[in-house]
Amino acid sequence: MNVHFGDRLVNAIREKNAPACVGFDPLVERFPTSLLSDVGIGMTPDNQLETGTSPGAIVEALLAYGREVIHLVAPYVPAVKINIAFFERYGADGVRAYFDLVKRAREAGLVVIGDVKRADIGHSTTQYAHAHLGDPEHAGVAAPDAVTVNPYFGFDAIRPFIDVARDTGRGLFVLVQTSNASAAEVQNLTLSDGSPLCHQVAKLVQTWAGGEGLVGSRDYSCIGAVVSPRDLESTERIRALMPNCIFLVPGFGAQGRTADEVAKCFKADGTGAIVNASRSVIYAYREEQYRKSFGDDWRGCIEQACKDFVGAIRTVVGT
Repeated sequence: MNVHFGDRLVNAIREKNAPACVGFDPLVERFPTSLLSDVGIGMTPDNQLETGTSPGAIVEALLAYGREVIHLVAPYVPAVKINIAFFERYGADGVRAYFDLVKRAREAGLVVIGDVKRADIGHSTTQYAHAHLGDPEHAGVAAPDAVTVNPYFGFDAIRPFIDVARDTGRGLFVLVQTSNASAAEVQNLTLSDGSPLCHQVAKLVQTWAGGEGLVGSRDYSCIGAVVSPRDLESTERIRALMPNCIFLVPGFGAQGRTADEVAKCFKADGTGAIVNASRSVIYAYREEQYRKSFGDDWRGCIEQACKDFVGAIRTVVGT
């Protein structure tokens, strides 16, 4: 029997006392030079890949680095978010590498969120749903535990993902309020009642999340939401509008969101959200504060940055 995704995520957060997720958005140009050298990749003096670097070597670097990051963060966080865009660039081999790391992360006991941001209409969205959330025995790959989806086609685009998620014990995170600055051009458009568009989207997602068989024993749905904190009032309003949704909170660290800001995405009891940090953890060896302690030990830098990230979130959430 499939265990409800919302229950699994809440339990995983409690087990590690860490409402935190490490995002893996791998830019090969930023990898440690020692790792690149191990797979035969050289760098130019201006930190670019040497001309003629083979796609095969790049994919090998993605796998090697991804496996190390998973190993380093698994003791401290309950989940990782893997962004497929950084793999699709390298074609079929890159996509295979993405699914390989999904499998590795799940084998490490992590909840895996596939950051795919898919949506479409009709048969197209059904194919996306099966491709990214389908039964791994049917698809021949290890599907992530949840994926991100875009609601701006309406419910028709989301329903196939909901159906597959319900059938397989998986989940969704629907984009509601994102971390990029220009998102406000759309998401903050004022409706006739004076509210911003993102609040109407939040209401719709809560309606979808409350559907039959979607809310687990922890009172959270398998349908969550991507919510990055902007101003305090908007964040608190979205939180109130979506009582059954777990928030996946981007923007912490390198994108400038502070622990105090992301704290507004949680309920008063400290539940209801998981905060994601990507660059500030996986590229920590590029930061002077970690290099002072660990020098060229990039693994030590990543591990310490992960610990610091978790500690910061624990402090403001009160876990």
